[in-house]
Amino acid sequence: MAIHPFPDPGVTLSPEGATFTVWAPSHQEVEVMLENAGAFVALARHDAPGFFTAFVPDVRAGERYHYRLDNSIIFPDPASRRQPEGVHGPSEVVDPCAFSWTDAAWQGVPQRDLVFYELHVGSFSPEGTFDGVTDRLEYLRDLGVTAIELMPLAEFPGRHGWGYDHAGLFAPFHGYGAPDDLKRLINRAHELGLAVFLDVIYNHLGPDGSYVAAYGQMFTRKHTTPWGPAINLDDEGSAGVRHFLKTNALYWLQEFHFDGLRLDAIHEIKDDSPVHFLAELSEAAHALEEGPRRILIAEDHRNLNHVIRPVAEGGWGLDGMWIDDFHHLMRNITAGDQDGYFASFRDTAAHDLADTINRGWYYNGFKDKARGARRGTEAVGVRREQCVYCIQNHDQIGNRPLGDRLYTAIDHHTYLAASALVLFTEGLPLLFQGQEWGATTPFQFFSDHMPELGKLVSKGRLEEFKDFTGFGGDVPDPQDPATFLRSRLDWSEPETPPHGNVLQFYKDLLRLRKQLSGLPAEACALDRHTLTVRRGAYELIVVFKHAAQMDLREADQVILHTGEPRYLGEVFPTLTVRDGLADFAGSGALVARRVEASAS
Repeated sequence: MAIHPFPDPGVTLSPEGATFTVWAPSHQEVEVMLENAGAFVALARHDAPGFFTAFVPDVRAGERYHYRLDNSIIFPDPASRRQPEGVHGPSEVVDPCAFSWTDAAWQGVPQRDLVFYELHVGSFSPEGTFDGVTDRLEYLRDLGVTAIELMPLAEFPGRHGWGYDHAGLFAPFHGYGAPDDLKRLINRAHELGLAVFLDVIYNHLGPDGSYVAAYGQMFTRKHTTPWGPAINLDDEGSAGVRHFLKTNALYWLQEFHFDGLRLDAIHEIKDDSPVHFLAELSEAAHALEEGPRRILIAEDHRNLNHVIRPVAEGGWGLDGMWIDDFHHLMRNITAGDQDGYFASFRDTAAHDLADTINRGWYYNGFKDKARGARRGTEAVGVRREQCVYCIQNHDQIGNRPLGDRLYTAIDHHTYLAASALVLFTEGLPLLFQGQEWGATTPFQFFSDHMPELGKLVSKGRLEEFKDFTGFGGDVPDPQDPATFLRSRLDWSEPETPPHGNVLQFYKDLLRLRKQLSGLPAEACALDRHTLTVRRGAYELIVVFKHAAQMDLREADQVILHTGEPRYLGEVFPTLTVRDGLADFAGSGALVARRVEASAS
């Protein structure tokens, strides 16, 4: 019997009406309930197994609908493009062609030039909306970043949340605005030269409102994850699941013109198929013909080189990875963290950072300091532009008991030194909202679940940190609206010292970074506290929490250093530069242009 290709789920509009298509292999009968017309229309079985479809005349954009399964249970469309009343409400027909794009000439940002700015739409601006982000895109352009990375947008329950409890995978969260508001954001970003990435989750479904699991075999007990049974990618019925998720990824890339995706926690995407789901997804994404080549970035702490090895060479073909090693090393060196997974990075020093910068990641197959087992693989063939480095991100702030930021945990000079290193290296920097001015507002874990589930979430958060010491306060309740409100950026901060001075430092480093595009980086540790990174004629010297003197007589020009008043405000300097000598009384950073490098 011939196997028919799977159709795309969702609603397709035409001048005559709309075609409704749904994947529902667990059911015998499917009807669409049209609210405006007050009608029920039966869907017929599609030639592709598990799918139902029907054309309904005279349906227009704005029509709200549900599906009725087996003449009994009523659910929203699992591929709904809009849920105007939230995950439990009716779905709404959307005209995907109504928005007038003006980015036909957009060529994207070359991967080596990506500087990511991760943001949470709900807390980035006072408005907490797509429009609130759009209004600040010129600020981000002027800052010097080249890409914004939006934390998950797929419809989730409640009024606010991080988005990792996603339920309606095709519908942008209604609290942020309409689908066209998101398109307007991306279109404007492209006008300003900014790429836009989206954080997507294919390792689990949220616990509330994920109705797609009621339509088909979304889970398998062959594998488990921290959230329970794994997403079904290699068990009976997995072909429909794989199609649903792949269609979802391509939908964001095509319909919304996203430049790429950040794939959440891929170590929990369990698949023993001959062709891993991520290899299938990367091939499909890279084959898209309209627009620039799409870029897929994985979150994965395992340091496995096959994740970013080309599919033709037996890999999964993803374009890059978040390198947790870099963050953990920096946190240990700057703030002294040794609890939990930071124990694997205890007693590290500048030479460990230098090795990480030179090869891509730290653990490349040797024994984990805390666990004893071998960890990671050699970074064979890994290009630095495939390595995303950060000193902060949503997880590393929000999963601390108080959601406190690095700037509040270390001194001003150490923060500038750490910032200089992540911005100067060849690896792709990632900033988290407000990092560029040393924001002091926390980013705490917040949610807005129904009461019974909310109580479990709050209890789980307390349990997670019951043995955690030294954080100086009670764990905020995720369900308390004040937890969300505390996490909103304070846009008055960069107008005051020393935050405005930190912002100037970031702008100057990012301006310099553009001049370094394409230049390889070579790092070298001078001692436990000091390292240098050379890129062409430019050299960065970084000292962490130690006194040092550096002879600069070979320097043609000192480009910038952290002892300059413009970077300090009222903070007393720890670095002075004069007469060819840099005198560090503590942490600091300096960029110089070398005569010998310039002449070679």
